[in-house]
Amino acid sequence: MNLILRLLLSAAAVIILGNILPGVAIDTYVTAITVAVVLGLLNFIVRPILVLLTLPVTIITFGFFLLIINAIIVLLANALINGFSVSNIWWALLFSLLLSFLQSILFSLLKKDK
Repeated sequence: MNLILRLLLSAAAVIILGNILPGVAIDTYVTAITVAVVLGLLNFIVRPILVLLTLPVTIITFGFFLLIINAIIVLLANALINGFSVSNIWWALLFSLLLSFLQSILFSLLKKDK
């Protein structure tokens, strides 16, 4: 039940950011749920591989390259999902930063209710 609630909160965050950011577009609520699922799967499967492959660059940049990896994950989701579009890497970077921030707020509110 907690997983479904977290998924719906992530989808709500995607919808909010899709309405706020002009470089990000989301067609339907189903697309937002799909984006939340795909981003979760990409973060679980692809992100560790990218982090491992780019470890020297990440160390040299003191971890700031992880922001670029997050933007690449968003762009991969953009390529995989019809109805979700991100204009360029800068919008993907801003989307990933704001999505992480909004999810942390929403998930902390979820923990408070328990």
